[in-house]
Amino acid sequence: MNRRHFVGALGAITSALSFVRPAKAAATSAEARLRELGIVLPEAPGPAAVYVPFRTTGSLVFIAGQVPPMDAGVPTVGKVGAELTAEQGYAAARLVGLRILAQLRKACDGDLDRVVQALQIRGFVNCTADFTAQPSVINGVSDLMREVFGDAGLAARAALGTNALPMNVAVEVESIFEIRH
Repeated sequence: MNRRHFVGALGAITSALSFVRPAKAAATSAEARLRELGIVLPEAPGPAAVYVPFRTTGSLVFIAGQVPPMDAGVPTVGKVGAELTAEQGYAAARLVGLRILAQLRKACDGDLDRVVQALQIRGFVNCTADFTAQPSVINGVSDLMREVFGDAGLAARAALGTNALPMNVAVEVESIFEIRH
């Protein structure tokens, strides 16, 4: 077989194989996962200063820093490592994750099933100078995203400590997602 026939045959085989795909388990939609988990998203909060809560460009959604609600029934204000434990910080971060999902749903015209994947999560923890468990706190957001989107909810991430956040909240998180049109 000469090279030209080989390349032609290889192309035909490749083309034929592209139609044969292994059966995949049906993926659960993000909206269905929220229902299964019993999660009701809050209303997407408006801006607290001069900014927009999210900005969409092409297939990317940039969500501005979200903070936990003040009236959540769990502590969300104060320094982690002083007034709050790492576990309370985790709970506050999970509440922030709900607000991120609410903003994301709004950016997706009410349909979280348009989300392709989480790209980046950048979390800031209001903490004492000697507190070093910021990643454990920001896991509150990351765990929620993985519960809702599966592996597509895992994002490149930073978990940073800071000496103060607006309104003395324990956590603030900004994020970037890829969506379908």
